Amino acid sequence: MIELTGDERLDYLLAEDLRIIQSPSVFSFSLDAVLLSKFAYLPIRKGRILDLCTGNGVIPLLLSTRTHAEITGVELQERLYQMAEKSIEYNQLNEQIKMVHGDIKEMPKQLGHGKFDVVTCNPPYFKTPQKREMNENEYFAIARHEIYCTLEDVVKVSSQLLKMGGKAAFVHRPGRLLEIVELMRKYKLEPKRIQFVYPKHGKEANTLLIEGIKNGQPDLKILPPLFVYNEGGEYTEEVRKILYGDKPSRLDAEIKHED
Repeated sequence: MIELTGDERLDYLLAEDLRIIQSPSVFSFSLDAVLLSKFAYLPIRKGRILDLCTGNGVIPLLLSTRTHAEITGVELQERLYQMAEKSIEYNQLNEQIKMVHGDIKEMPKQLGHGKFDVVTCNPPYFKTPQKREMNENEYFAIARHEIYCTLEDVVKVSSQLLKMGGKAAFVHRPGRLLEIVELMRKYKLEPKRIQFVYPKHGKEANTLLIEGIKNGQPDLKILPPLFVYNEGGEYTEEVRKILYGDKPSRLDAEIKHED
């Protein structure tokens, strides 16, 4: 029996036969994490996958539905790490998913250089502002702002951890596209696929999905745009399929698109 603490609750994880522990005052996964988990290339049968800044483990849990490969999640915040551990145990995925509690900058030394086939990351989106401008909730502040790791840290570490020819996939904000591409090339992750996500038709893109190959050759593909909501304010058919597959949704987990 999994013991929940504070305001933790056990939610359905979309249409998958999985449950996830969340807390509105600590961490609830966003649509961005779901989109990244569906966007990233995955080996089907074997290999090693690493998810950095994993939060409550939502991306490793979702990835486990697409692959039999070994998955590792890395999370700095102890409370989130514990939530991920409990969700993995509840879903009986201990043999496939392992969690590491620590700083991503220490992972090349701790886990080894060039050991992974795929690295994914939904990193903090915003540069660290003045203290008075930051969210007073420490959990949210660390998840959203580059307090403990910068975008450059994420890209550099991902490259160090990847095998030659391995793939790194990130979700971020379009406003930092040029910076992301520059950093990926600096650390020998050649961008290969980009997809822009729009709230709805007529609005500016607010999410960017990008994947690169370590030591890859230049050949960038811009994928078709993805629209989240239709004119009626409901999920588009494409997004509903990403979220729920071909199954009818049982309960909508709390999915929020970060502002």
